[in-house]
Amino acid sequence: MFKSWKKKFLATCAAAAVGFSLTFGTPAVASASLLESAIGIGIQGAAMSAQINANIRKFNATEEGRQELYQKFKDKYGVNNNAEYNATLDRVMANLTRGVAAIDPTIKEKPYIYFVAEQKTVNAACSMGHVMMVNAGTFEKITNEDEIAAIVGHEMGHGQKDHVAKGNKKRIQKMVTASLAGAAVGATIGGGMITEAVASVALNQSIAHGDRKHESEADMLAFDYLLNTNYNPGACAAVMQKFVEMSNGKKQSSMEKIFLPSDHPDSDKRRDAYVKKLHEYSGKHVTAKDGVVTVNNKTLMTVAATSDMSGAERSYFVLGNLATAYHKGQNKYDATVQNGTVMLGNQPIFTPATGDEDAYTIAERLNSIK
Repeated sequence: MFKSWKKKFLATCAAAAVGFSLTFGTPAVASASLLESAIGIGIQGAAMSAQINANIRKFNATEEGRQELYQKFKDKYGVNNNAEYNATLDRVMANLTRGVAAIDPTIKEKPYIYFVAEQKTVNAACSMGHVMMVNAGTFEKITNEDEIAAIVGHEMGHGQKDHVAKGNKKRIQKMVTASLAGAAVGATIGGGMITEAVASVALNQSIAHGDRKHESEADMLAFDYLLNTNYNPGACAAVMQKFVEMSNGKKQSSMEKIFLPSDHPDSDKRRDAYVKKLHEYSGKHVTAKDGVVTVNNKTLMTVAATSDMSGAERSYFVLGNLATAYHKGQNKYDATVQNGTVMLGNQPIFTPATGDEDAYTIAERLNSIK
């Protein structure tokens, strides 16, 4: 899968070198002789590498470069001006920025610049320079703000660790060098061509990060960021459950690979990793599987499905609330019912919907097993 993607990507870079066209064409494969030609007509390998690195720094660390890349993203993917979507993204970014800052204050040195892209699939991406986009389709198909925050938090994890600029620097150099070598026959490569080629890499590399370790790291960072907000940490597992259900029996489209490319771990494995984190966060008191929530190895409830969520997806929100209650010591207090919601101390746990057991039955059972 990666080899096929790489061939297409080399073609993209080659196109970028002669005009910044992002249309995939015949793969451009640079041979040793082409590279020698490139070196012979004006740019030594070391000089080319230095220019590539300078452009990576430009797009990743300078305001001019960040704004230039931001505009390229908007030009490529389009801008959606839906007021509700943009207000939700503004709110999520403000909350998560505070959550990130509690762990990593460097976010203040390079605030994120972001927009809602005019794309209809459930996707998000973060590139160099903390340039981020979230597709309109994300807001259309995922109406729970906590789950949107989990998606955005994952991308901010990539941004905080500079995964595109640092983790893939060698790959960027290799791809750009190869593509420029192919474009070098009969012409001198100028600095502007290198800049455009690096920009093309930045656009595409944010779509497929290419490193599962980076994906797992971004997942865990998203969890930690949510813990420092008022969002439910169970949303991380819940949105992965939604992705599992969305993908059942369906072949992944090319655009769906932005947030869920083939280089990412499977959604069910990512969900299970989050469940493990929630179990640990609770002091190993609570967990959930297949819609069944257990406390101290005893069944608390089987969560019913609603019109917009499966029972399994809803169960991870219950798990997130219970894990938070145990982590903060609220399990020392009795479970009660307030305005139809089961509470454990001052932590809301669950509001029953049609098909669930009533709140008083759940509260009584929780008191007996907590």
